[in-house]
Amino acid sequence: QVQLVESGGGLVQPGGSLRLSCAASGFTFSRYAMIWYRQAPGKEREWVASITIPGGITTYGDSVKGRFTISRDNTKNTVYLQMNSLKSEDTAVYYCYASGNWGRGTQVTVSS
Repeated sequence: QVQLVESGGGLVQPGGSLRLSCAASGFTFSRYAMIWYRQAPGKEREWVASITIPGGITTYGDSVKGRFTISRDNTKNTVYLQMNSLKSEDTAVYYCYASGNWGRGTQVTVSS
């Protein structure tokens, strides 16, 4: 059974940082690209970042490019999203996606 469990969300002030984690199980993690999405209130789900296999090539949505970094640790079956210089418009539920499955999400709120 595939499981994706996000963690690391919370409340942070504008300009701050957070690191999200997504722990994966139930599939061969190292064989799948991992993707982060987000969904803000009243908006459609938005692609944030992807990391491929092999080689770990990363790509980012325009709204987060230069501020967010996606990475993976295949020894821990975990993908990360380092978020810096956070803005109020980054407020959303962040979801991990892989192998046709979604996690339940973690809430990120950027507010002073």
